Amino acid sequence: MRRALFLLPVALFLALAGYFALALRPDRDPQALPSALIDKPAPAFTLASLDGGGNLSSDGLKGQVVVVNFFASWCVPCRIEHPLLMRLATQERVPIYGIAYKDKPEDSRRILAQLGDPYRGTGVDRDGGTGFDFGVYGVPETYVIDRSGHIRQRFVGPLTAEVVEKELLPLLKQLNRS
Repeated sequence: MRRALFLLPVALFLALAGYFALALRPDRDPQALPSALIDKPAPAFTLASLDGGGNLSSDGLKGQVVVVNFFASWCVPCRIEHPLLMRLATQERVPIYGIAYKDKPEDSRRILAQLGDPYRGTGVDRDGGTGFDFGVYGVPETYVIDRSGHIRQRFVGPLTAEVVEKELLPLLKQLNRS
């Protein structure tokens, strides 16, 4: 029994060293927040449309490769990525759909009127239920959904020009070819 007590600190040290060795390996991105939904069907949802005309639903997105962006008027990083979303929608013709996450519809409409509206359709997720189903940690979060309705990629935080050029656009090209 005494010997086991002497080995306990050694075992704890080895467990802690193993944890840090895995967490600090060079190929690991500490910013990455893995999603259990990658390559799985996007959660089913039907949201009232921000413009009051109909709704935005997961069924309505099937059959095309789309980008779904969760945003809010109160979100400063959302404002930072907004010009990039505008460029994607206009210059690259990327089909982007917005989901106003835990936001007042009038505030969402106001911000889109001020900054421009990159979305082909915008749903209102007032209570955050759809965001919860997607696993949203906070806004902005962006998802790429393929033709069959499967989530292929998740971007946490504001999109950057580098991420768009190196990851998002190549993925969209690949999915549109297949």
